[in-house]
Amino acid sequence: MYCSKEECREDLFQDILVQLWQSFSSFNNNAKFSTWMYRVALNTAIAQFKKDKKNSEDPVPDIPVHIIDDDSYQEKERQKETLHKAINKLNKIEKAIIILYMDEYSYDEIAEISGISISNVGVKINRIKTKLQKILKELDYGF
Repeated sequence: MYCSKEECREDLFQDILVQLWQSFSSFNNNAKFSTWMYRVALNTAIAQFKKDKKNSEDPVPDIPVHIIDDDSYQEKERQKETLHKAINKLNKIEKAIIILYMDEYSYDEIAEISGISISNVGVKINRIKTKLQKILKELDYGF
């Protein structure tokens, strides 16, 4: 969600790998390894995003879609694309929290990764959902 071009995603992936390698000594088993890794990756992505403020590209990735004639499949793909566009209208923190939520991370894990309290995670997720509903209505996509 932080890069739309393939070469940008590849560069960011390399940066994340380097940062994970350099930060490995800071892993102290207080959290699950995947939670620590996600936090390093997210912080690296946000730092890179801030560093490239000149970047005027649309952060919604152009994901190749293979269209199947099934109408319900096409509708689901359209809804996914619309949701990606709506998520892209969120600020960086909101985007990170909702993506973690959609990736089925627990509130505890989201709190640890994002650096906010567990109770605040629930509040933020509800506010982000409300904001997404408003964005989708504004885009008039029938959600």
